[in-house]
Amino acid sequence: MGHPAEKPQHPATYADLEAVPEHLVAELIQGVLYTFPRPASPHTKAAGILTMDLGTPFTRGRGGPGGWWILPEPELHLGEDVLIPDLAGWRRERMPEVPSVPYFTLPPDWVCEVLSPSTATHDRFRKMPVYAKAGVSWLWFIDPVARSLEVFHLNARKLWEREQAFSGEDRVRAAPFDAVELELSALWTPDAART
Repeated sequence: MGHPAEKPQHPATYADLEAVPEHLVAELIQGVLYTFPRPASPHTKAAGILTMDLGTPFTRGRGGPGGWWILPEPELHLGEDVLIPDLAGWRRERMPEVPSVPYFTLPPDWVCEVLSPSTATHDRFRKMPVYAKAGVSWLWFIDPVARSLEVFHLNARKLWEREQAFSGEDRVRAAPFDAVELELSALWTPDAART
């Protein structure tokens, strides 16, 4: 799980990605096809709660400033690479409306990866550099097992700097969504540390 598919004699293509069964998540990085099982419940819960907690104030503008599109699992085409973050957000000044497209070529302003044992290395060492190269400004890593949130910001040299780190049951204001307070405890599944 999480290993590259059988490496063909030629770089993998989008057609190879499309041929992956729907019960798997597939991504294409530097011509290598990676497949993973669908996420387990601690991962899904964290992503779902975060979608609601950010979507209401930032996409809907209810109880918050609005100004963003927060979307779950968008397919991103960043150059030759195809990634599917757990969540991504675009400032409306850059993307006034969500286009009717099968995938996005405009890099998001923010991405969030919910780490799981089978994807943590992939998210940190394969996807993180692709997001930096594409110019994504903000990256969050949420770890439901460690019960932590790390906030990274892309500096002028296109290098990630960890700006904030939170854990446990904290109520936090995490950039770039620090206009509202997030309740970390809502993201965690009680027995996630044992799964």
